[in-house]
Amino acid sequence: MKAIYLITPTKKSVDGLIDDFINKSSSRYKAAYVYFTDFCPDSLFNKIKASCAKSIKKCKEINISFFPYESQVFTLNIPDAFYRCYSPTLDKTKEKDAVLQIMAEQIVTLCATLDENPGVRYKSGPSDRASKLAQLVEKSLENYYKTDERSQIKAKTHSQLIIIDRGFDPVSTVLHELTFQAMAYDLLPIENDTYKFKTEGSGGKEKEAILEEDDDLWVKMRHKHIADVIEYVVLELFSGNKALMKRMPLYRKEISKQVVHLSIAEDCMSKFKSNIERLCKAEQDLALGTDAEGEKVKDSMRVLLPVLLNKSHDSSDKIRAILLYIFSTNGTTQENLDKLIQNVHIESDSDMIRNWKYLDVPVISSVRMYLFILLNNTTQHKYIRRDRSKEETFQLSRWTPVIKDVMEDAIENKLDSKDWPYCSRCPPTWNGSGAVSARQKPRASQREERRSSARLIVFVIGGVTYSETRCAYQVSEAYTSCEVVIGSTHILTPRKLLEDVKSLSKPKDVVWMKDE
Repeated sequence: MKAIYLITPTKKSVDGLIDDFINKSSSRYKAAYVYFTDFCPDSLFNKIKASCAKSIKKCKEINISFFPYESQVFTLNIPDAFYRCYSPTLDKTKEKDAVLQIMAEQIVTLCATLDENPGVRYKSGPSDRASKLAQLVEKSLENYYKTDERSQIKAKTHSQLIIIDRGFDPVSTVLHELTFQAMAYDLLPIENDTYKFKTEGSGGKEKEAILEEDDDLWVKMRHKHIADVIEYVVLELFSGNKALMKRMPLYRKEISKQVVHLSIAEDCMSKFKSNIERLCKAEQDLALGTDAEGEKVKDSMRVLLPVLLNKSHDSSDKIRAILLYIFSTNGTTQENLDKLIQNVHIESDSDMIRNWKYLDVPVISSVRMYLFILLNNTTQHKYIRRDRSKEETFQLSRWTPVIKDVMEDAIENKLDSKDWPYCSRCPPTWNGSGAVSARQKPRASQREERRSSARLIVFVIGGVTYSETRCAYQVSEAYTSCEVVIGSTHILTPRKLLEDVKSLSKPKDVVWMKDE
């Protein structure tokens, strides 16, 4: 028989392929059709060529070294990249450079799949992570399009790839979100996108539901506020002809989905009413620096203390509140932080707070700087925020992830090139209109290949939140001339992120042994 090989271009995989055809008399298969998930290095390709070229009928790079999580969301599925990129224990090793190279090659396979050769830019900052990754992506794109069978080159482009470090917006990673998807993944024990629930009645059975895009109802509701979700599901559940529904299996299946989502919504609301509702006002005030009436918060500590003194809040929620306080003041004094940690009795988890410094987020500031910030009521955001005061919102959901501002500014061509430099040799002409071709091509195919809309790809190093993925859909809907695609090394939830931050100061062997 002939065999199809779908393999990663690694030494181990290539050696396994060669072993199957080590000599003609003992070959495992009649012939091989080899498909690599991404770019195969020349050294490995030449090794195959020298060892078993006659047995290979086809060899192709198909560029699928990424995971399409949703229609506009992708991940590289390397959650350990967070530790490898940010842990100080790996500063003198080659781990960071190695994982950045892997990430760059995976991002290029995404671009190849989307048929894009984007202009690459990054957010400049205290660390060179985003800059390094951007340069590696640019180099890998150049190498890919050199060898691409269509010989496409970067010219004026209507696509952009923006690379951002995780410390750019720490607030969105710890804030309690009240939109359906973000809230459910934060508050409920959903693992591998699977929600477990029990059916009603004394003999209720445990069932599982997978939250995925094949579920139309989930797609319609995942970005809605929890208050709207419950109303929407109830209307869906009790509308229509019930007698007809009972007779038709398709309708019974739809009702089953509605019951699942109502159960998720009720579970979320149960958690919200018992505990989270009290937290949300304080969190929003700390995050924005203003209250629901638009008045400036004069003393952030007064907002924080009631949360810390409330015995019904668990330590995780208190840590999240302390972090929002620290983010709001651009760091606090060592003495103040020590007091907060001792009073809340979170000494064993204090690294969940202290280790944010490794993400270039100020945790400790000098007394002089701390007083200056308090006296001048300085905002924590280096990025100038858009005025969203006229946008309709719920009082406990006033915060907008910073990444939404970045997306909108990128589409409107308002990003400062000093803060957001290009590393492409040919900076793109970007107006978000899709009026220019992605690449130089022969005239015959140029009209056929011209896209009707532009594409903005945003990549966050070290995890992306559900609230940030929501922004990609919202911005795409608002700017019909541009599709926004967002991705990261992995999808993060607040609790998992705090554990990952805590692990940054631990030795590599301890962290990876725990993960295994």
